[in-house]
Amino acid sequence: MAVFNVLHFVRRALPRLGTEWARLSSGWVPRAPDVNSFVARTNTCGELRAAHVGQEVTLCGWIQYQRQGLFLVLRDFQGLTQIIIPQDEAHSHVRKLLSNAPVESVVRVTGIVSSRPPGQENLKMPTGDIEVKAETAEVLNFCKKLPFEIKDFIKKSEALRMQYRYLDLRSSQLQYNLRLRSQVVMRMREYLCNHHGFVDVETPTLFKRTPGGAKEFLVPSREVGKFYSLPQSPQQFKQLLMIGGLDRYFQVARCYRDEGSRPDRQPEFTQIDIEMSFVDQAGIQRLIEGLLQYSWPAERGPITTPFPSMTYEEALADYGTDKPDTRFGMKIVDISDILRRLDVGFVQNVLSYPRGTAKAICIPQGVRYLKNKDLESLKEAAKSQFNQEIMDVICRPDGSLKSLLTKFLGEKQQSEFIRALNMQVDDVVLLAAGDHKRVCSALGSLRLECADLLEAAGMVLRDPAALHFLWVVDFPLFLPKEENPSELESAHHPFTAPHPLDTDLLYSDPTKVRSQHYDLVLNGNEIGGGSIRIHNAEQQRFVLEKVLKEDSEVLSHLLEALEFGAPPHGGIALGLDRLISLIVGSPSIRDVIAFPKSFKGRDLMGNAPDYVTPEELEPYHIHVSWPAAETEAKKN
Repeated sequence: MAVFNVLHFVRRALPRLGTEWARLSSGWVPRAPDVNSFVARTNTCGELRAAHVGQEVTLCGWIQYQRQGLFLVLRDFQGLTQIIIPQDEAHSHVRKLLSNAPVESVVRVTGIVSSRPPGQENLKMPTGDIEVKAETAEVLNFCKKLPFEIKDFIKKSEALRMQYRYLDLRSSQLQYNLRLRSQVVMRMREYLCNHHGFVDVETPTLFKRTPGGAKEFLVPSREVGKFYSLPQSPQQFKQLLMIGGLDRYFQVARCYRDEGSRPDRQPEFTQIDIEMSFVDQAGIQRLIEGLLQYSWPAERGPITTPFPSMTYEEALADYGTDKPDTRFGMKIVDISDILRRLDVGFVQNVLSYPRGTAKAICIPQGVRYLKNKDLESLKEAAKSQFNQEIMDVICRPDGSLKSLLTKFLGEKQQSEFIRALNMQVDDVVLLAAGDHKRVCSALGSLRLECADLLEAAGMVLRDPAALHFLWVVDFPLFLPKEENPSELESAHHPFTAPHPLDTDLLYSDPTKVRSQHYDLVLNGNEIGGGSIRIHNAEQQRFVLEKVLKEDSEVLSHLLEALEFGAPPHGGIALGLDRLISLIVGSPSIRDVIAFPKSFKGRDLMGNAPDYVTPEELEPYHIHVSWPAAETEAKKN
């Protein structure tokens, strides 16, 4: 009976405690962890202060710096402590040991904490008021000559850093990045499990090839001709968990994509993967806003919710991309109505098409900050990447316009043009006419390139401390395939549900169907994406077979599961690597991953992928035919 009463009290108290914890979470400070338990030290190198003076302590760490046999600086994961090397004859063995140990050798030192002499305090070090006078010392491991110095300000090539990643990890920046990443993930687990009843479930990483999305890595099996596939995400498994009644699932999930050489992408990466039953789009968005608010590091400032929202069409029209950076202006402006009145053949021809348009962006003070070669480079980029011609228009000091276009513009039309783009003296306008999507995409790309050029020239445009979150919603459900525009592919993935108002169009005109797909954008970077799923087997089969022309048999396990009482469900995945890189202000996700792959997907430290002998391949019934050049390279 006593046990029952305790359990009854806990069940009643937990929701109230969870609410109270959530109310206090913005000011929540965790109890300092005991980092000196179970180890051969009494303190870390970052925690000693004046209050410890007179105490005998034992420290373990790496020698960061040593000066003339007089003192050294010891470093560990928490900070630095100055160690005074004894000079008296009684401690000669200690002096010899510490004086001769190379930088980055691992040592254990026992000594007495003392105040630094007046005037010798180091205000830049948290431990700068004290020093430790060594009594005994032991070199636990000597360090050989380093390939580079373990200092953040020493420039090292990324290839060298990745080859010796275990040394690079000793840098204070990478230490900070990985420890902050751990703290953020821990807070996310607390929020999801302790406050909202989610279940952490591990899903398989050996599965089968399925249609849609990025290319998957293949893994050979011992069955002739049969291969596993590494899933690009746990998408199907988390839907099956909802069908299995788990109701609320999450996972810090490893995902794999065989995308080859792509900038700042990794063949293996991590997602915070989430799925819920009986939820709508607004519910998912509120959950994620609360999750980020709860787990966001205090030093990056508070997050304001709810996040603003923008439709896909609005994002494309105003910013030329589905992941707009809203920290600065330079929006795309439609000037079709102004140019439509011009008696210019090519303009009238372009605007006569169903999706024909004329748009422009205004570069503030472009004459001052951009050189002619910059403008030519921008035009060339639009031509090579988007097959889009660009015309520039300059506002002279007298307020008139300089451009090939101006001879077609009357005085009234010039005034309208200036007003529409809010042009000031020395501003430069980049103008494009053509297909709506191509024009918007080209100008959206130029907008970001111009921002980089302006900031490189000294203009303050984007606040690096600003946090501009944005939901982008109402994506199209399907898009024409690039290689064959007459066929359709999923804009998100084939399990995304159509917008409730567009369900009928799915069967009559699927190109016009909006989806229940939503992306979360931060400062122009997509950090998450998700959707409400199709939970009806008949509708899912129609999408696969009739719209996408896929073999539904490959997904028979999911289609059959949907017929056994699948609840409505939806979810989202946050890209953990990208999110942490934005939090710490790193330009690359490789700086927040302990052991990343190179730009080409190689592990430069372990030299992976690597060759496998024919004998090792034999159980998998695989024979490799080597080109002559590779055969020679393999021999060498």
